[in-house]
Amino acid sequence: MNKIVKRVLATSLAAVMIGGAFAGCAAKTDDANTTTAANAEAKSFKVGICQLVQHEALDAATKGFKEKLQELAEDDDITIEFDEQNASGESANCNTIVNQFVSNGYDLIMANATPALQAATTATVSSKIPVVGTSVTDYGTALEIKMSAGDPTGINVTGVSDLASLEEQANQIKTLFPKTKKVGCIYCSAEANSLFQVEGIKKALETSNIETEFYSFADSNDIQAVAKKAASESDVIYIPTDNTAASNGQVIGTACQEANVPIIAGEEGIFKSTNAVATFSISYEDIGEHAGEMAYEILTKGADPATMPIWQPTDLTYYYNEDMVKKYNVTVPDGYEEYEFEDAD
Repeated sequence: MNKIVKRVLATSLAAVMIGGAFAGCAAKTDDANTTTAANAEAKSFKVGICQLVQHEALDAATKGFKEKLQELAEDDDITIEFDEQNASGESANCNTIVNQFVSNGYDLIMANATPALQAATTATVSSKIPVVGTSVTDYGTALEIKMSAGDPTGINVTGVSDLASLEEQANQIKTLFPKTKKVGCIYCSAEANSLFQVEGIKKALETSNIETEFYSFADSNDIQAVAKKAASESDVIYIPTDNTAASNGQVIGTACQEANVPIIAGEEGIFKSTNAVATFSISYEDIGEHAGEMAYEILTKGADPATMPIWQPTDLTYYYNEDMVKKYNVTVPDGYEEYEFEDAD
C-alpha cells in the first residue's frame, strides 16, 4: 500500500467516510474494473475538473482537456457534462471541490496541478472514481509512491507529466550564461514537485561546479522579499514549473530586473510573466489534450487507470526573449526559436 493511501486511512477518516457514504452514487462496487466496464456501455458522463489556480499554463491544460474529450465524445455521439471548479490557489479548496465531485457520483475527476491531484487521490480511496492528472511534474513525488517516470501508479490514478528534462534546463543555463557561478532557485515550499525540480537542477549543475541556492516562499505574501534576496545573491535565477510562482511572475520578474539578474524559466507561462531570457518548454494545451484522450479511454473503453503509464511529453521547444538576450548580451545557439510576444493593448 502506498504512503498516501496509508496516511489517508490513518488520519483522514472523515474523508474516507464521505467517500463511503456516497459509494453507491459513484459505483455499485469497489471493483474498479467492473466500474470501468459499466462506463463503457454508457452514452453520457459527468466529469469534474479541479484546477488549483487560474494562470496561463493551467488554463491551457484545462482547455486542451475539455476540447479533446468533447471532440472525441461528439464523434461517438456521447455526451460529456463538465463541472469545472477553481481552487483559487488553496489546497484546502481542492479537498472541498473533489469531495463534492465524489459525493455527486461523477464518473471521472481531472486534477489540474499537484495539490489537486493529491486531494483527488485522497477523496477517491473508497469510491475508486478514476482520476486523470495534468500539469503534474512527478507522480511518484506527488503521491509518495515508489515509481519511475512513465510507470503506472497501480491505483485509480493516471495522467500526464509537465516535466521538461532537468538536465537540458541545466545545460541551458550553462550554455547561455557560461560564466555563472551561482544559480538561485525560487519556488513555493508547499509544492512538492517544485522541490523535485530544483533538486534535479542542483544535481545537474554540481557537475560543472556551479553553486545552487534554494529560495523558497510559503505563499504569495513572501514572494517579493524572497525574490529580492535571491536576485541580490545570484548570477542567474531559475524558476521551475511552480503554480504559485506562475501566478506572481510579474513580482519575481520586477525584482530580478531591478537587480539586473537574468531568469531561466521552467515553462512558457512563467517565461512570459517574468520576462525571462529563455525556457525549454512544453505546450500545456497539448498535455491537456493528451489527458483528455486518456480520460476518453477510461470512460468509454474500460481502460484501467491503475495500469495506464504516466505520459511523458516529448515535443518541447527552446524559446528565447529577444529583448532580454540583448539586455544580457547572450549568444543564442542554434535550435532556439524567438518567442513572439503578443502586443500589449
